[in-house]
Amino acid sequence: MKRILFGLLTATLIFTLGCKTKKENKLPRVAICGLAIESSTFSPAQSGIEAFQARRGDEIFTYYPFMDDTAATRARAQWFPALRGHALPGGIVTRDAYETLVGETLNRLKENLPYDGLFFDIHGAMSVVGLDDPEGDLIQRVREVIGNDVLISTSMDLHGNVSERLAHYSDMITCYRMAPHEDAVESKKRALTNLLDRLETGKGKPKFKAWVPVPILLPGEKTSTRIEPGKSLYAKVAPAAEREGVIDAAIWVGYAWADEPRNHAVTMAYGDDKEAVAQAAEELAECFWNVRNEFEFVAPVATLDECLDKAIAFNDKPFIISDMGDNPTAGGAGDVSWTLNEILKREAFKKENGPSVIYASIPGPDLVAKAIEAGIGAKVSGMVGAMVDNRYAPPIKLSGKVEAIKHGDRHAETEVVIRTGSIDVIVTKKRKPYHHETDFTDLGLYPRETDIVVVKIGYLVPELYNMRADWLMALTPGGVDQNLERLGYKRIKRPMFPLDKNMAAPDLSARFIPLANE
Repeated sequence: MKRILFGLLTATLIFTLGCKTKKENKLPRVAICGLAIESSTFSPAQSGIEAFQARRGDEIFTYYPFMDDTAATRARAQWFPALRGHALPGGIVTRDAYETLVGETLNRLKENLPYDGLFFDIHGAMSVVGLDDPEGDLIQRVREVIGNDVLISTSMDLHGNVSERLAHYSDMITCYRMAPHEDAVESKKRALTNLLDRLETGKGKPKFKAWVPVPILLPGEKTSTRIEPGKSLYAKVAPAAEREGVIDAAIWVGYAWADEPRNHAVTMAYGDDKEAVAQAAEELAECFWNVRNEFEFVAPVATLDECLDKAIAFNDKPFIISDMGDNPTAGGAGDVSWTLNEILKREAFKKENGPSVIYASIPGPDLVAKAIEAGIGAKVSGMVGAMVDNRYAPPIKLSGKVEAIKHGDRHAETEVVIRTGSIDVIVTKKRKPYHHETDFTDLGLYPRETDIVVVKIGYLVPELYNMRADWLMALTPGGVDQNLERLGYKRIKRPMFPLDKNMAAPDLSARFIPLANE
């Protein structure tokens, strides 16, 4: 009798463990990879492999707050993160850097085959020397490794470009709905949740993908969702995505500072109802086209001289000036010295008791090294700027007192503050954008108490926007010049608004993109 009971217990235990193992094995196997950068082809700068600061394996989870150890999303699949690189916007990526990162990505994906799904997390505006449509090339090569039946969900920046190839090899594809991108994390989570939902329900690939190219090419500073018409235009995306038979929908503004045939706006929708999917994509495209003449800069724009004149006469603080043409967060080299040179010429700033100015920032490794050697309080002199982009002004010999030294920044590496007259110039070893109040206060600078703050940026990120007493965007030169007509496009598809202002109305009917396995 004891033997019988023991046998029954053993069998029950084996059955229970077997069921548990079987249930665990039902969790979908999902990989993660992607490369993200905005690359201006109008800048002489080039981006190397170190720019991507790639993360590998489990460290990729640190990109996503919704993927920490205790997150519900993390428990929904077996995860196989391969490689993801995210670079500060810059110049065109070297071919060697691209091939090295792609090669490593593919090798890591091969290690854990097969997969049920893949989260493809990119920006969409990467340019590579000698290669058109790098994101389309990357996803095609990923498909060659993982197969066309695997479900891929692609997450993008709304300033990315969606080629037909990228749309073809992506089963689901979405992008941010806000600029500035306050919904970036939310959008990535949506892309991943859509993937997991389709895997868990067994529905798999959406049956239909509608793609509409819209011949509009505008800078982000004119298409912010803070103001009209961008605000109302992007407010239409969520209702379109929530229609019966539609899984998601999106509008891509595209990237204005690269000269490739894929650079233009796009709308897309995907789902299981062909008519609903087409209607969503077409309506979003028509809405975009209908308001094309209404887009204006998100803030008043002026020449640099006009900006400085108004800032000096202003009675509150801080007056913020955007040095737009060399904005490193849009792909500028970040070292154009023209604006700083013009500021240094101003008599108003040559005396210590003049209007207080913070200039953020200019690379100058020569001066940084001298400042470190001399120490805080010492007077130093060295060259800054125009090491990469000297088309508009040469390097500047900057002399002044060392006010601060800070090591360890992930972008700048080392930052120093040089005081000359009433100007505090932030000089960096490597280029860096200044977005947060702590970027300044960590250097002993207090923008809220400063008369004029000049930043190499376009539209202001939320912290600076909320801090401003007033704000102007300066039409300065550089690799991301806001005057698109000065750039000299040769390869984009024409006609293109606003370069061809009197162009005929385009065909905005939906193109159905074949599934990756068709």
